[in-house]
Amino acid sequence: MSDEDPWKGWYQPEQPPAGGPGSDPTRDMTIQSRMPPSPGGGGGRGRGAWPDQPPPVSPGGPSSPYGGGGGYQGGGSGYGGGSGYGGDSGYGAPYGTSTYGGAPTRGGRRWRFWGQPGRRGRRIALIIGVVVIVLIAGVGGTYFWLNGKLHRTVTLPQSTLTSAGTNWLIAGDDSRTGISRSQRASLHLGSSGADASDSLMLLHTGTGKPVLISIPRDSYVPIPGHGHNKINAALAIGGPTLLIQTVEQVTGLRIDHYMGIGFGGLADVVNKVGGVRICLPKAVKDADSGVNLKAGCQNLNGKQAVAFVRDRHSFATSDLQRIQDQRAFLQALLSKATSPGVYLNPFTALPFGSSAAGSVSVDKGTSLYDLLQVAFALRGPETGTVPIANANFPTSAGDAVLWDKTHALQLFNALQAGKPVPASLLTGTKLG
Repeated sequence: MSDEDPWKGWYQPEQPPAGGPGSDPTRDMTIQSRMPPSPGGGGGRGRGAWPDQPPPVSPGGPSSPYGGGGGYQGGGSGYGGGSGYGGDSGYGAPYGTSTYGGAPTRGGRRWRFWGQPGRRGRRIALIIGVVVIVLIAGVGGTYFWLNGKLHRTVTLPQSTLTSAGTNWLIAGDDSRTGISRSQRASLHLGSSGADASDSLMLLHTGTGKPVLISIPRDSYVPIPGHGHNKINAALAIGGPTLLIQTVEQVTGLRIDHYMGIGFGGLADVVNKVGGVRICLPKAVKDADSGVNLKAGCQNLNGKQAVAFVRDRHSFATSDLQRIQDQRAFLQALLSKATSPGVYLNPFTALPFGSSAAGSVSVDKGTSLYDLLQVAFALRGPETGTVPIANANFPTSAGDAVLWDKTHALQLFNALQAGKPVPASLLTGTKLG
């Protein structure tokens, strides 16, 4: 057998004579070990190791993408160095240079954008960036669109009062304006209303847990410039501005924002959100309001919701129970509206948001962001009713509700100072 090694010169560089220049016994021992041929082919010396001997042609050929002979752009050895897709290293010397990017790295490859190679990583990053921009633009555009739909028709009166936190006056009126004759018949509203406040609530936020207090519509109070009367008459006499003045005068609280909604708007909002779930302790049926609901949990549509919040003839305490039902319904409605199933579903969130924004009347300083804060505050506030001394107080305006002034002032003074309301004054909410 010939002493000539057929692979010599391909993977094993020619050794200098022993003792000659550059001779190193340790190096000679390392070079003498034989390695299997590189799958990339193309020459161990390639264009880099020993320039005095060109690489012979191998299965990988000069254009082998796995390393030897040049790859796509580079050159040099297969496993030991050279070029893969474009750098100076094939499968990469242990500390070779980049196979993909060309710039030197210790690992042999240059990774970019979360472990992806350059071009693919840039495409992924570009796609993600475009999606994020589109989402931000969509959310921002929707916000400004809904914000522009608000009916900012209410002017807050001038006031020198100061209060901790933020106070909202929320009114549900019995106006039939804008409701067709067929809708009035369907909702059992009758031919006309007094345009008075059928429901009146005070929401306090910003100094701890939100507090929601109902003000009975028949509360007998002084109305600025109009003597004593039931408080719901203030809305009919002078609109929201006079109603706000009246509430500020009798509570000592500064009203920062106002929100009002009518029957037609309430029905539409409930339908757009997909109904509101209410659990009744007993069945209720009333010909005047049109309510006819069984006991137990059920989903109310818009028509049923309006009938439910208007019903007072089904209860011995009449309006005093109705205001509790109204609080419970408002909480249920806002809990549904602010649930992930609604606000993460554009096919529900957008129609609901559009209907809600177009159905409420607010003061000129209210923004959509303010209303969103109210919605989340109403998910689980502390609740109660203004303390009452006499629920059937005879007056020239008929039987009215007379407040317990001592406890009422204790309640309002706590809210004004931003202090916790005594538990004895928070009666809670219980469905009739």
